[in-house]
Amino acid sequence: MGDVTNALPPSTHVARVDRADNGAPVGAARRPFHQRTLLTLGSLGPLGHLPASGSVTVALVGVPLFWLMQFVSTALHAAIAAGVIAAAIALHQWGDHVLGMKDSRTLVWDEVAGFLIAVLGVPFSWQLAAAAFVLERGLDIAKFPPANWIERRIPGGWGVVGDDVVAGLYTCGLLHLLVHRAPHVMGLGA
Repeated sequence: MGDVTNALPPSTHVARVDRADNGAPVGAARRPFHQRTLLTLGSLGPLGHLPASGSVTVALVGVPLFWLMQFVSTALHAAIAAGVIAAAIALHQWGDHVLGMKDSRTLVWDEVAGFLIAVLGVPFSWQLAAAAFVLERGLDIAKFPPANWIERRIPGGWGVVGDDVVAGLYTCGLLHLLVHRAPHVMGLGA
């Protein structure tokens, strides 16, 4: 009967999965369990594997965290943000080493860390959440100084997370300005 794959037009050929001698797929599935677990944690499950993973993560994790922060003190919010920053640095340091690249798009804790800084001390409203999302994502992508320097010059997780923290600080300043200059536009009563 012959090979069915060769009978199909080239555009319909099924990709072949390379397998090790034991039949396991080569690549991620061959990593030890602890590495797979930490990479899954670093990517927040499927979020890090989606297109535009940073923006998706901020929308699906960062904005709900912003809403939750309205129920805690600014000091506790700052402590939570510091904890997320520390975890992000560690996960990116380790994960980028395992993946063999700096600032892997699949690891998304840096995005959450930057967003938690962006909304530090900012009262919650849906208008402010939208403004925070747009501003923080735009500033993170633009990499205004010193974010661009930090990303290029500081190695490992510190550099990966540092540029997001800078974008978060810029965003935080702009959001506080909006809160004080245009509270009605930002959904806050006067």
